[in-house]
Amino acid sequence: MECGGKKMVLKPIRTSKKLNDGDEEEAILLSPGSRMFHEPNYNIHIVAIMGWKIPLDINSLKAQILSKLLKHPRFSSLQVMDESGEMRWVPTTVNIDDHVIVPQLDTINNTMDTDKLVEQYMSNLSTTTIDISKPLWDIHILNVKTSHAEATSIFRFHHSLGDGIALMSLLLSCFRKTSDPTSLPTLPVSSKNKSNSKNIRSLIWQYIVKLWLFIRLLFNTVVDVLLFIATALFLKDSQSPFTVAKGFNKKHSTGQRFIYRTVSLDDIKFIKNATNATINDVILGITQAALSRYINRKFGN
Repeated sequence: MECGGKKMVLKPIRTSKKLNDGDEEEAILLSPGSRMFHEPNYNIHIVAIMGWKIPLDINSLKAQILSKLLKHPRFSSLQVMDESGEMRWVPTTVNIDDHVIVPQLDTINNTMDTDKLVEQYMSNLSTTTIDISKPLWDIHILNVKTSHAEATSIFRFHHSLGDGIALMSLLLSCFRKTSDPTSLPTLPVSSKNKSNSKNIRSLIWQYIVKLWLFIRLLFNTVVDVLLFIATALFLKDSQSPFTVAKGFNKKHSTGQRFIYRTVSLDDIKFIKNATNATINDVILGITQAALSRYINRKFGN
């Protein structure tokens, strides 16, 4: 197996364990999506940043990770290759000190301001990978004051652990409400006024709209599938400054620069209400507009 353009020296190991009655329990296979992120051109890590209002207590953080995050089997399992060449999840004992990293940053002698220091640290993380001899995640704690926070934590997960939605849901489950420390956080749900007095005409109109939306969805799905097949066979992606010709492997990739900005949630909600959209729609539109303006300013004629 290859990773990052280099062959991974992994000897096949025995992944089954003895049960009390003498039978063997097989370790769970990686899903096709998880296996894909171990391919040479798709060896991807997820890097996320979170600011805190107070400096972090490292020992307390480690205790919380042990009691909550490590209950998820993927965060306490190795990804290993068995005798048949299949990759499996194998439970292991996690040394929390190997995963919670607290670098000693020299903020006194360093002339760079702390905001750029954090950005530089994240950029350096994009040039390294996580050791495959341990579960593929780590958390970096930067107890330095920036213009946005008193402390900063950087999460790095291998994409085989899960997608963004799954990891966000897992992160949310690690927190508790300030009003009730025993309760999990809940997301607000928009309440729609339901009218019991619906006439037949309005019901028929709703069914027509739903049928039209279903036809559009079916048509767009067929078009997307045909475009995907055509791209796989003979079409090529258009070249842009963000095109990675050689894939994501370490041999051809370069360090990534992470620049973050703080925006007002009230402003986003104002745009959301004015356009009758969702917060995700507004953030996606802002990101797309920013990338478009950046490309036009830097590479446009």
